[in-house]
Amino acid sequence: MPPIGRRTVLKLAAGGAALAALPVLSSRALGATAPADTPMTARDGLLSLQFDRAMRTRLSYGKEVLTPFQASEALLLKGGGAIEAFAFKGEDTQAVDDPRHGTGRRQVFSGVSAQGIEKQVAVTFFDASPGLAVVQVRYRNVGQTAVELAGWRALGHELGEKPGGFWSYSGTTHEDRRDWVQRLDEGFDQRNTLGMDAEDYGGGTPVANIWRRDIGLAVGHVEPLPHSLDLPVRRTAKGASIAVEQPIELVFAPGQELTTQRLFLSVHTGDHFAPLVLYRGFMAAEGISAPEAPSSAFEPTWCAWGYERDFTVAQILATLPKVREVGFKWAVLDDGWQTNEGDWRIDRRKFPRGDADMRAFVAQVRAQGLRPRLWLAPLAADPGSDVLHEHSDMLLLDKNGAFQKVSWWNALTQCPAYQPTIDYYVALVKKAIGDWGFEGIKLDGQHLNAVAPCYNPAHHHASPTDSCQGLPEFWNAIHRAAHEANPEAVVELCPCGTAFAFHNLPATDQFPASDPLSSWQVRSKGKSIKALMGSGSSYAGDHVELSDGRADFASSVGIGAVISSKFTWPRDTDSPIEPLPAGGYVLTAEKEALSKKWVALYQEHMLPKGEYRGELYDIGFDAPEAHAIAKDGAMYYAFYAPHWSGQLELRGLGTGRYRVRDVFNGSDLGTVDAASNRLAAGFEGFLLLQAVPEATA
Repeated sequence: MPPIGRRTVLKLAAGGAALAALPVLSSRALGATAPADTPMTARDGLLSLQFDRAMRTRLSYGKEVLTPFQASEALLLKGGGAIEAFAFKGEDTQAVDDPRHGTGRRQVFSGVSAQGIEKQVAVTFFDASPGLAVVQVRYRNVGQTAVELAGWRALGHELGEKPGGFWSYSGTTHEDRRDWVQRLDEGFDQRNTLGMDAEDYGGGTPVANIWRRDIGLAVGHVEPLPHSLDLPVRRTAKGASIAVEQPIELVFAPGQELTTQRLFLSVHTGDHFAPLVLYRGFMAAEGISAPEAPSSAFEPTWCAWGYERDFTVAQILATLPKVREVGFKWAVLDDGWQTNEGDWRIDRRKFPRGDADMRAFVAQVRAQGLRPRLWLAPLAADPGSDVLHEHSDMLLLDKNGAFQKVSWWNALTQCPAYQPTIDYYVALVKKAIGDWGFEGIKLDGQHLNAVAPCYNPAHHHASPTDSCQGLPEFWNAIHRAAHEANPEAVVELCPCGTAFAFHNLPATDQFPASDPLSSWQVRSKGKSIKALMGSGSSYAGDHVELSDGRADFASSVGIGAVISSKFTWPRDTDSPIEPLPAGGYVLTAEKEALSKKWVALYQEHMLPKGEYRGELYDIGFDAPEAHAIAKDGAMYYAFYAPHWSGQLELRGLGTGRYRVRDVFNGSDLGTVDAASNRLAAGFEGFLLLQAVPEATA
């Protein structure tokens, strides 16, 4: 990120305290100090933070002490080192009654370093969010000498080693599209920046998590807009560490103040699902939550991308009867219908009569009993496009006046916080839905997740970060336009290979696995997204051809994800962008039979509309990997392993006995109950079970 100057830091000091009634008190307002050997404690019923006389902290969960005293909040110095020791001065406790989060308690702890830097740490616990501490730190230079800073660190804690090691969840984007959920092997060191990892890769959900078999720590920020922070996770000699950091270049002058964003710390059991649910609940009170997805957002989807950009309309129309026959309900017209990215004009080589042919195409999709969806890649302007030359004012520019590129299309990024850009794409979406008649929009491209700071002088931004923080409102404008044109429209946001950007959530009717690299990513992303979006939302497993073996419907169906395919029929495209995989994407008789079976099972059980019970199994430590869904009085279980033979534990059962059925093979496996919930089974790849109360079986 760019260096932060004095004006920006002062803005942070004023704007970082957005939580209602969050005073960071002067030292005169703080209460009397405790005896020298008494740690000062902020706690709720689950989590406690204790401060020693140097204002280091240790964490406890219930009565269990988790960490020694550690320098969790510090100023990082230019050239290395840190200001970590602050002689404790005082403490103040206040009752809180916040209009969004309700009642709670806030404690403010204060100390001064040998360099003359005063530190005040405000810790707030809300009754409605047990186990979650909201932490904000303010520094003030009360000395006589300027200090050259390289950044700050907060919530820096190290959990000690225990048998089994550690797992981690990272909500941040990496250009190599690595797993969000990973084992922390020796040498693991991941910076996890919420800024730009590359020109067109960045952003994500501002949460990082490490967990052992018995306990875990999650940290992040709870600001209502995106912020460019780092959430570093490391494997250490003694265990694993986590923190929130912000790199800055600042000469911290006497009298100057620096305030962090509102941060959070959570301690939990189980995997990353629980802290993400807790985070989701807190942010919902901030006004950021998923919309209730239209019922059509749960219908299985076929996408024409199997034919890639050089498709012909005849190819797609000839495939639609087979799409209907297999059981898919959506048909997506993907990349290639347009002249270029940017102008978004209809390609007359494919649709000679322009608008009239596009309307006719939509009518033919509907005539097959299918729903039409249109692919778009907003904010990208190709070289040679008219919009790039006629509206160059829309471009996002860095501080040197250079462009931000979108690598896949060799395009340039437009600024989402510039009103003409917003108006341009709102008009396009209204035309696609209101005029051409599409019932959904697929918004695609890794550049959609986050953008760099914008310095284009034509935009008159109050701050270069207006572009970063204005992106969610850009998507909200698109979502509003789509639903004004058709209240039941589905807006799918697919930022290829990036981590899910939580602040874009209110504008998302459906989020796909977004170009998964494996079935593990389909499932682990699914668990993460279901925690962040909650019930009533739609997560899609993306094209089944992107899963292991290009046919793993089980990884989507078992976790309650919408299924989709990009099969071709009766033959593949003749001009693929990249060489086709062995066998191509053509729907053979064998693939057709398998697809029909999975689509029928999906439609029969419709697990995306159930309650995903992510708290029941630990995706890192439980073997085999397990997922559970409650629906219509039954419990569904999905188990995954290359090979398995042994006992399976069916958790979450209610009272009474349940009859267990193998969903895919249609066989009866006996009965269980909550007290005797183990089942002997063997499987290859997957096992999907339905447990139905015997009274209703």
